[in-house]
Amino acid sequence: MDRLILQKAAAYCAYQERTQDEVKKRLQKWNVWGEEADEIIAELIVQKYISEERFAKTYAGGKFRMKNWGKLKIKQELNRRGLSEYSIHEGMNEIGDEAYRSGLHELLLKKKALLEVKEPDAFKRKQKLARFALGKGYESEMVWKMIEELLK
Repeated sequence: MDRLILQKAAAYCAYQERTQDEVKKRLQKWNVWGEEADEIIAELIVQKYISEERFAKTYAGGKFRMKNWGKLKIKQELNRRGLSEYSIHEGMNEIGDEAYRSGLHELLLKKKALLEVKEPDAFKRKQKLARFALGKGYESEMVWKMIEELLK
């Protein structure tokens, strides 16, 4: 195993949380393939540079807080990145139920204020609000309940 490549990969992982797939792709860019790549990834896991669970927690918490993503979109993205069900579950636990509800509430309030200026038709406003929240990855039932509360 090439120590220099291992150091380079460790620095790559230390900069920000990475999945095994991301590291494997980066190693391929550095012309490291097959068993050697697997050995390096295994060593990075042993040295705690790579942790799927830690990645999932950081990713889920960050996307929820910074981009106001809903759980459906976050789960889909974590699945797409090839994380285990356990890691995804642990990542989703980073998002508290109360914070999740209030996050959706804030999101809908802001969008509602914007739409009241642009869209005179109440029915269309409601549809656009729902489409916006669903696009962010929030659950349909929760979105419609919250919209009903807001428009009372």
